[in-house]
Amino acid sequence: MSPNGSDRSPRRSMRRKLLSALTLGLVLATATGCQSSDLPRLGLPTPRDQQGHTVLFLWQSSWIAALAVGALVWGLILWAVFFYRRSRTKVEVPPQFRYNMPLEALFTVVPLIMVSVFFYYTARDETDLLKIDNVQNHVNVVGFQWSWAFNYDFQVDPHNQTAANPNGPGAYDVGTPGQPPTLWLPLGETTEFELTSRDVIHGFWPVDFLMKMDVIPGIVNKFEVTPTALGTFRGKCTELCGVDHSQMLFNVKVVTPAQYQAHLAQLRAKGQGGNVPSGIVTTGAGNLQK
Repeated sequence: MSPNGSDRSPRRSMRRKLLSALTLGLVLATATGCQSSDLPRLGLPTPRDQQGHTVLFLWQSSWIAALAVGALVWGLILWAVFFYRRSRTKVEVPPQFRYNMPLEALFTVVPLIMVSVFFYYTARDETDLLKIDNVQNHVNVVGFQWSWAFNYDFQVDPHNQTAANPNGPGAYDVGTPGQPPTLWLPLGETTEFELTSRDVIHGFWPVDFLMKMDVIPGIVNKFEVTPTALGTFRGKCTELCGVDHSQMLFNVKVVTPAQYQAHLAQLRAKGQGGNVPSGIVTTGAGNLQK
């Protein structure tokens, strides 16, 4: 019996069992082998490209871990409120714990393990999302106040200020705040986006691809997508870039590879061959300047 009249031994045993069970539940919840399609999307749209599934599963896993931690914390709070209420123990102050090295070690080690796991999976998925591999098409996305331009089949090299058109003479499309442009992409083919800006920082976000990246003057940022669904989807700027930021919109149209090539031919037939200034290099049909 304790000095205040309560028997602490059974409670200590129950407490250890409860902590063990909650810890095991947290590990099982965070180590689940579920696929992203088996879980709710928790506010994110359905991914329309291969890379988007990586983003979605990382988002879902983070929520699972957060909910597990929340359940653990609230469970411990409610357990303490219920088992140590004054009407049950008949004591003014419940037993206090000081210098309990196993418990303090647990409270230190578990958060470190959790943060390490979060860091590992975030770094792993970020590396995978930013990897450029087996690219079949290149699109230079140009942000400017306050719309977008798309230079198709065009690669920007920020190191030596040169450019190359690997798939043909190139083509471009330009929008205005009142007439958002449409970015065409071929289904099932990997397209690399090379993001450049002419003026201020913008944010390129094709919403249904679950990936966005800053568009920074003087810097080329890159990522790739592989569309998996036909259709027209939304896109917008995610950085407050000026008075007409809210109108800096665009559409993404995923078509078959044959339709994609036909669209580029139509742009060239309308006189939109070559490329518009990208912010890194100034280009035109057969012209390249710093």
